[in-house]
Amino acid sequence: MSKTVWITGAGSGIGAAMARAFAAAGFRTALTARTEQSLKAVRDELPADADCLILPGDVTDREGMAAAAQSIAEWGNGLHILCNNAGLNIPKRSWAELDWASWDRVFQVNVTGALNVIAACLPAMRAQQDGVMIHTSSWAGRFHSPDSGVPYGASKHALSDMSASLNDQEGRNGIRSTALCPAEVATPLLAKRPGFDTDKLSQMIQAEDMARIALFVAQTQPGIVLNEIVVAPVRH
Repeated sequence: MSKTVWITGAGSGIGAAMARAFAAAGFRTALTARTEQSLKAVRDELPADADCLILPGDVTDREGMAAAAQSIAEWGNGLHILCNNAGLNIPKRSWAELDWASWDRVFQVNVTGALNVIAACLPAMRAQQDGVMIHTSSWAGRFHSPDSGVPYGASKHALSDMSASLNDQEGRNGIRSTALCPAEVATPLLAKRPGFDTDKLSQMIQAEDMARIALFVAQTQPGIVLNEIVVAPVRH
């Protein structure tokens, strides 16, 4: 029986690559992003026989995420894998350019939004005594990273700890959690980093690399939990 994966932030970058990888491996794929147009574009890239459900939504909408998880579990005969991937960063990243509105938005998406999606998946995963949660954290969620900025680094440290807490408290319910901690990934988010040389994108981790890692985690046998995976490009 095919398992069902829910991918947030699926409209571009790592999320879109995850959608392609999981669909190609035979998973039912449920995709969430803020715009239906981006999700349709990703769906059109999947194999013709892919079983795909698109659910536009904002991860900061707690009730909306709970309803989405319930719909996915009903559609997919369970909700087995979560790729908790939605996230953002901002231009004003240092204490010298503190901008409350944009800093608050980082925490709303990267922390509260991630919490909303985790909580939405727990009822289905507990009921089936089976679930893998894969969170797109960051190198900045493992080590201090001046380039990533104050709010982003703090938010990703929080996400990594949330992942660890799931293993501590929900392993008894068959739920395993992994924090993916990549350094620079060639995505639109990286290209917007102030001062970043876009000519170096080809030297960075590619979105497809992260998708293959997520698929490996999802297919690891139930007796093993990969607490975190730290990935970096080769330094030239």
